[in-house]
Amino acid sequence: MRENLFLVASQVGTLFLMMAVGFVLARLGKLTRDNLPRMTFLLLYVVIPCLIVNTLQTGCSPEVLRSMGAAALVTAGLYAVYCLLILPFFRRQPPDTRAPLQFGVVYGNVGFMGIPLIRAVLGTPGMLYVTVIFIVFNAYNWSHGILLMGGRRRFSLKRAVLNPGILATAVGLPLFLLGIRLPPVVGSAVSFLGDMNTPLAMIVIGAQMAFADLRATFRDRRLYLAAFLKLAAMPALTLLVLYPLGLDPVLYSALIILAATPTGGTASMFAQQFERDAVAGAQVVTLTTLFSILTLPAFALLAKLAGGA
Repeated sequence: MRENLFLVASQVGTLFLMMAVGFVLARLGKLTRDNLPRMTFLLLYVVIPCLIVNTLQTGCSPEVLRSMGAAALVTAGLYAVYCLLILPFFRRQPPDTRAPLQFGVVYGNVGFMGIPLIRAVLGTPGMLYVTVIFIVFNAYNWSHGILLMGGRRRFSLKRAVLNPGILATAVGLPLFLLGIRLPPVVGSAVSFLGDMNTPLAMIVIGAQMAFADLRATFRDRRLYLAAFLKLAAMPALTLLVLYPLGLDPVLYSALIILAATPTGGTASMFAQQFERDAVAGAQVVTLTTLFSILTLPAFALLAKLAGGA
């Protein structure tokens, strides 16, 4: 028990130390607000797609395919439950504030924080599952998420399908199913670019926190409810709902850990794009990220113990 706790805490601590690098660089003026959109673009459109393709460069077998199919179905059902359960919350808030708060509870930082954490805690087997989970997450994020933020008029099927995660899957999945390996030179380049995800994502998150108005964030009571729902209620619900299903331990652990990730940066980006309360979106990202320093190690440990991974 103590060894597991120390292992998980040290792995999560490593991620937050990398976040501290971004925080300090931003405070020193070495990273500016203008730098972050460029770094985020690099992560979303180059690094994460390379990571997905590289993860799918593995052996394909009937057992693996069944496991991936189960992961896709369970994840789709789980997000459907999340989307329904959030409806009663924040109803008294103005629509422009309610939308980013509800969005922030449902959609965690799967790409920037979830993927590095799964790699650290569960290793290579977890990465294969997280690739499938990330695909389903993207489908919900760019469909339900846009409906929630922008309404039906702003929904775009093209945008929901043609996003970096789906496009990377369209490249990597046929290679995986056909057992095709990239040429060594190309494969090495894709692998190295994918390996940038953990440090670069953590630095970006740390810099984003450095630019946040922490005083205003800590004074807003609505954000504490959002943080509780995102960091405690959602992962606890995931743990309890999935426990009777007898899932593969690695998949079970991965879903709990990803449910416990703090709100993703898309909460503020979508809020700004669709003219919602971008400040509330940025604040819920900041507060949940700060509090996840305490909650993420706890749920990562619970996931490993409950799943036996």
